[in-house]
Amino acid sequence: MKSFDSVTRLARWGLIHTMPDSKFNSCKRQCLPFGSEALPEGIIARTSNLEMRPLWDSGKDNAYKSSFPLDCLSCDQGILKRPLNLLAMAVGLEQKEIVNKIVEKFLSSDFVVMLFHYDGFVDGWKSLAWSSRAIHVSAINQTKWWFAKRFLHPDIVVEYNYIFLWDEDLLVDNFDPKRYLSIVKEEGLEISQPALDPTKSEVHHPLTVHKAGSKVHRRYYKLKGSGRCDDKSTAPPCIGWVEMMAPVFSKKSWQCVWHLIQNDLIHAWGLDRQLGYCAQGDRMQNVGVVDSEYIVHLGLPTLGGSNGNEAPSGSSGDNRAKVRMQSYIEMQVFGKRWKDAAEKDKCWIDPYEKANKTGH
Repeated sequence: MKSFDSVTRLARWGLIHTMPDSKFNSCKRQCLPFGSEALPEGIIARTSNLEMRPLWDSGKDNAYKSSFPLDCLSCDQGILKRPLNLLAMAVGLEQKEIVNKIVEKFLSSDFVVMLFHYDGFVDGWKSLAWSSRAIHVSAINQTKWWFAKRFLHPDIVVEYNYIFLWDEDLLVDNFDPKRYLSIVKEEGLEISQPALDPTKSEVHHPLTVHKAGSKVHRRYYKLKGSGRCDDKSTAPPCIGWVEMMAPVFSKKSWQCVWHLIQNDLIHAWGLDRQLGYCAQGDRMQNVGVVDSEYIVHLGLPTLGGSNGNEAPSGSSGDNRAKVRMQSYIEMQVFGKRWKDAAEKDKCWIDPYEKANKTGH
């Protein structure tokens, strides 16, 4: 049976009387996307992607077509499809050289690349050979989480198996995207990050430190002092946790994470503690740090900094302190929202209630 809203709309448009009763009564269209009720189901395009399409088919030399294998098995009426992964980064022109090295590695590994320009200087990237192959989005002084919430909706990125949502200040000399994904799939990691080289990186949390000779680790040990982490630990940051500078999300986990990102809390502080809820199962198993493919986190100041990345806004001085203060405020707001939501939703069961209470 058609939903009440659907019938109401059709009646309002004067269309309902044209349908035979038998056909009307046999139709079940409750699962159609809101707003599409007036369309035949077969024409409804529920999703999209970030793939650029040619304005015309220029024949055998068409660069778009030549990027696909000749025996493409997933071609539908001239529309070429294949599994892809996505690299999305918030970038400023000051880190152009670093970003170039990252993007070159990912493009050679069959990734779609999307750059979020927080300084507004998009034209400064045109000199790079791959620039026209990347998606460029510009908004002054916005964070990668602001961009991600607005431009990486699950319906837009549903075709991508993994989403790398990275900062720009990362060195990838010891990182290979294909090998990384091979390990992630083998280990069943829905949410992950590459380990950090402790000799060259700005490290905020010990769990992310690279372990020589290890392929993957999920747990951190701290056996002395406060905040201990041991084999009995079941909660972040001891286990089931990654940091926010270089997270990697599976398609299914991103469908959850996107809804967790708050539209107005653009720094996303506090989000990392709750990512495990989106791990599609046990966060102690499905969240981890990949050691065999590791990176360097430079920890460079960008938004609000005085290193030339911030677009002119009429104000002077270094605003990093203000940015950090706002981040702390947002973390408190996010924590309160989570607590309130958990208390008010009587149908929701917290799978980690005991672990969260002990904080261990």
